[in-house]
Amino acid sequence: MDAPLWTETHAPALEELPQDDARSYLERAVDEPINLVLQGPPGSGKTAAARALAREAHDDPDNDLIEINVADFFGRSKTEIKNDPRFAHFLVGKSDLSKRDMINHVLTESASYAPVSGEYKTILLDNAEDVREDFQQALRRIMEKHHRTTQFVVATRQPTKLIPPIRSRCFPVPMRAPTSGELVGVLERIAEAEDVAYDADGLEFVAGYADGNVREAVLAAQTTAVEEGEITMSAAYETLGAVGFDEEIESMLEAAETGDFTDARKTLDDLLVEEGLDGEEVLEEILAVARSRYQGEKLAQVQRLAADIEFDLQGGTSDRLHVSHLLAELGREA
Repeated sequence: MDAPLWTETHAPALEELPQDDARSYLERAVDEPINLVLQGPPGSGKTAAARALAREAHDDPDNDLIEINVADFFGRSKTEIKNDPRFAHFLVGKSDLSKRDMINHVLTESASYAPVSGEYKTILLDNAEDVREDFQQALRRIMEKHHRTTQFVVATRQPTKLIPPIRSRCFPVPMRAPTSGELVGVLERIAEAEDVAYDADGLEFVAGYADGNVREAVLAAQTTAVEEGEITMSAAYETLGAVGFDEEIESMLEAAETGDFTDARKTLDDLLVEEGLDGEEVLEEILAVARSRYQGEKLAQVQRLAADIEFDLQGGTSDRLHVSHLLAELGREA
């Protein structure tokens, strides 16, 4: 999709968040900044809510909101972290640091900067369920040291993965999956802003298709509007039957098989971060493509790998790490 994504151009303001209960907590946090844990399933709008809070709370949110996605660190090599333009300036002359110390240094430096406007800045730590316990201990100390000038917002779908000292320093804000009616409200606002023709049945179809995932609902509505010029029941039905990630999955598998692990992992990152899928959803997409791409022993191998990865995902700490293992196994013979 070449056009700007509606998820970005129509990012919700605080008052437009569909979940009344979460919105109420966050509105109070504007006047009383405290550390928060935004906890909820994938696609419930945790990242969008944190950004909405920052836009409401800061005069200069572009500078006073610092976003750190755990996937940017964990599962990446030291070289990849050092070459990331978002972190490179923090790590100049720090080539002797361990990976853990590199991460701590970036976070400490980010927390120590004075806010550009107002009395505090906000650091969003996204996908925090992937943070190792030793790093969480370091994070706790950083939170204690910079609590007067830095608000920490921790977004996670698995709050039980956070150590008690982190949870005790943050107010929990449940971000439940929006209801179908709440998703319809989000889609109606966006469709009217885009001046796209729609009807109630079309919006309800898209909302049902997304099953509580805000990002998926908005992208599905945009795809329908681009393909059919409207969001009606017939247009949505015609379009969404073909919506999927087959092309991305095919590209990722091909890169893995030819030993181009960097490209394969970049596509995986796009699916996990940009498209908002979790590891199990990516695994389902891989299996769907594998059934038409492979046959015989090769298909059986992929299915065995997927079964092992699915087990690991249930108790593991990093979706990226576990799915990357499957890709590495596919490329082992390259």
